[in-house]
Amino acid sequence: MTASDTKFIRVLIFVNGIVPAVFILWDWAHHQLGTNPIEFVTRTTGVLTLLFVLLTLSVTPLRKLAGFQWLGKHRRMLGLFGFFYGFLHLITYVWFDKFFDLRAILADVATRRFILVGMASFLLMVPLAITSTNKMIKRLGGKRWNRLHKLTYLVAIGGIIHYWMIVKSDIRIPAYFGLALAVLLGYRLLAKYAPNTVSRKPFQSPIPRA
Repeated sequence: MTASDTKFIRVLIFVNGIVPAVFILWDWAHHQLGTNPIEFVTRTTGVLTLLFVLLTLSVTPLRKLAGFQWLGKHRRMLGLFGFFYGFLHLITYVWFDKFFDLRAILADVATRRFILVGMASFLLMVPLAITSTNKMIKRLGGKRWNRLHKLTYLVAIGGIIHYWMIVKSDIRIPAYFGLALAVLLGYRLLAKYAPNTVSRKPFQSPIPRA
C-alpha cells in the first residue's frame, strides 16, 4: 500500500468518525433533537462509543482472516474515536444532567448500578487513550502495551452491560452488540487455543499494494 492510500483511508475514517458529532451539534443548535435532547445525545454517543470499540476489536480478525493488513495502521484512530464518544457520553451526563454536582453524581454511582458500570468502563478507557501514542508504546514496550490494551475487552463488556441495564425492556440493540462481541472474543479464544481453525485467509485485501 502506498503512502497516499494510507493517507486516504486515514482521512476517510476520520471524516466518517467525526460526522455523527457534527450532526449532533447541528441538530442541537437547530433544536431538532426531539422532546428530550439530553437523553437523545446521551443514548447516541453511548451507541457510537460501543460501535467504535467493537470496530477496534474487529481489526485483528479482519487482518488475520481476510488479509486486511492495512487496517492495523488505523486501529488507534478507531479506538480514539471510541474514547471521544465515550467522553461526550460522560460529559453530557455530568454537565447537562447533573450540572457538575459532584454529590449528585456520587449518589448516582452508589445507588444506580448502570451508572457505576458505565463510569467504570469509561475509566478503563482513559489509560488506553493516554497510551495510544508511538512514544508511549516505546516507553511501555510492545508486550506491556499489548497487555494493557486488553482492557478493551472489559470496556466492551462493561459498555454492553451498561446499555443493557439502561434499556430494560427492549434489549435488541445491546443484544446485537453482545452477539458481535461474543463473535470477536470467540475468535480470539480459537486463535489462542485452536489456532489451526482460524489461520486461513480466504481472500486478500482489495487495497492494492505498491
